[in-house]
Order: sequence, then structure tokens, then C-alpha cells
Amino acid sequence: MTSPAAPAPEPGLLLRLTGPLQSWGEHSHFNDRDTAGFPTRSGLIGLLAAALGRHRNEPIDDLARLSLTVRTDRPGVLLRDLHTVGGGLPAKATVTTAEGKKRSGDTATLLTHRAYLADAAFTVALTATGPGDTDTLARCAQALRTPHWPLFLGRRSCPPEGPLLLGESDNALHHLLHLPLAAHRPPREGHDTEFLSDRPLDRLPVPEHLTTADGQDGTHPAGEVNDEPISFHPRRRTHRARPLYRRTLHLPDTQYAGLGTGHLARLHTYLNAHLPRPEGRSHR
Repeated sequence: MTSPAAPAPEPGLLLRLTGPLQSWGEHSHFNDRDTAGFPTRSGLIGLLAAALGRHRNEPIDDLARLSLTVRTDRPGVLLRDLHTVGGGLPAKATVTTAEGKKRSGDTATLLTHRAYLADAAFTVALTATGPGDTDTLARCAQALRTPHWPLFLGRRSCPPEGPLLLGESDNALHHLLHLPLAAHRPPREGHDTEFLSDRPLDRLPVPEHLTTADGQDGTHPAGEVNDEPISFHPRRRTHRARPLYRRTLHLPDTQYAGLGTGHLARLHTYLNAHLPRPEGRSHR
């Protein structure tokens, strides 16, 4: 019996998404702002559009063609925050209602609930799905190095920490599997790392010894998520549902690089060995 053919290499960008707080809205509605447990397509495409300097009414068709695959290094802790707006102010200074009037008395203070992922860390591969996408990836890489507007992890109050763009590769999914994990070594045997994508995850070039006991290869969707952006126009912001593929792999304990400077040192060593920057730039 012949072995199945290895997945074809996919060119792409590798990103590191970590910071004190992240918030990737999934079902946010009025004063209740939630977060998904992972970076969403709308959030990542919005980040790229900000780096490129695109206004919200400009098309994003080229960015929407890119594929997103996420490795969860640390899932983080769900944090809920309560915000108040308008409390203690005179009526003329409070929030205006939909009818153009002013609130008064106890109704002058508005409450908003906002959810965040605290201390989460994700490694992301943005890969090409068609021949024209390699030029888009190159433009995005340059924009991420010198972004037109400030970048944030889903919400303006969530700036990224440390290097965001790790590098460009002709085989991005290979490095997504092998880059050092931004986490401490798990205290027990059999800890699995989750991968999520908008395309089937049998594309991952997984060595046999990394597969998990359940044998699921992520060929079929695990569900749907409503994060495929159609337009970011302020008055016509629209999204649609897309399939969500999940796969867990048992990565080796030696891949866990800890936190802080320990992880950054391991990351620096890996990148210099496998993903040299153009024009001799170092990874800092």
C-alpha cells in the first residue's frame, strides 16, 4: 500500500498574536460585546486593512481570499469588564437617544459588558488560495512591518505585544507546526494543541508521531462561525457564516518555550535558522 501524498506547501505569512488583552467579537450586539475564543477572520482581515491604510468603505476582496489557520499556544482566561457611560453628568451632556433626545435621571447612565481574552497567545498562518494571492501576501508583509494605522487585537484597547509579523515562507503550515510554543510545558502527559482554520486541516503536513488518539484530521467542519467579512463600511457592515475546522495535535514537550524573554529567545533562534528576513534584517 502506498503512503498518502504529502500536502502541497502553501506560501504564507506567520503572525504572533499575543498581548495582555485580546477581543475578537463574534456575536456582539449593542452594549454586550463578546469575544470568540480565537482570532476571527473579520478581525485578522481588519488588522491587515489597517496596516495597508484602507478606509472602511474600500473593498477587501483580495484580503478575503487569504486563508487563516490558527494555532492556540495559550487559550487565555475569559475576562468580563463592566463599562459605564454618562453617569453623573448633566442631562445636556449625557448620551443622545435614537430619537435625538437626552436621557435623564437613572436612565442617563448606560451599562456595557465587554469580554476579553486575558494572557492568550496564538500563532497564525495566512496562506494563499490562488496564484494572485502571493502578491497580496507580499504587500501585507510590508504593511505589517510599517503599518499605516496602529494595529490591535480585535479592539482598539488591545494592542499587540512584541513582534507581530514573524516572517514569510513558501511552506507556512510546516512552520506553524514547528515554531516554539508561547507556553510552559504542560504538567501532565497527553496535552494537545488545537488548530483552527477556514479550510480542511488535512492540509497540515503532520508527522505521524504528532497525531492524537482520536485520529480526527480536521477534514470535515466542526461547526460554523459568522466572521467572514463582506464589507467594513460603517453603515453597511456585513458578515456571513463560514465553516470552522478544528484539529488537535500532540506537539513535543521540547517545543514549549515558556513565557517572556525565554520564549522570545527561542523564537529568535528558530526564525534566524528557518525564516531569514529580507535584506539581512534581524527578528526583533
